Amino acid sequence: MNHQLAHFHVQLSATPRGARLARLLAVEQLRIWGVPFERPAQVIAELAANAVTHGKVPGRDFRLVLAVTPGLLRIEVVDTCGDRMPGFREPEGEGGRGLYLVDAFADQWGVREGPPPCKAVWAEISLADVHVVPGAK
Repeated sequence: MNHQLAHFHVQLSATPRGARLARLLAVEQLRIWGVPFERPAQVIAELAANAVTHGKVPGRDFRLVLAVTPGLLRIEVVDTCGDRMPGFREPEGEGGRGLYLVDAFADQWGVREGPPPCKAVWAEISLADVHVVPGAK
């Protein structure tokens, strides 16, 4: 069982502005914690954009969660469209490239269902040799 050092979550409107705000808020929180933010910012931008593009349900928001445990940053973006599970699409088609970027920047990623009607797309990034400031908000 990993000991959680830091946790952050925010609920945002499922709009392009909400997706941009997710990245900006996350980068600032990672800075406060002393966590390198370049790779996570790319992952957060893609997952948030996917949530507002492919997981949008009118009138429902999406949630961004960041959790730091020893040596690991976990990013989750939860939307309310659990019946549309993400996956790779052909690069020649429109869209579908975001998960290739997530795959490139994250050490691992996946999707978990529920609770209905939600799904969470998560990614993990190693924080080897990073000192996190516990409890910093």
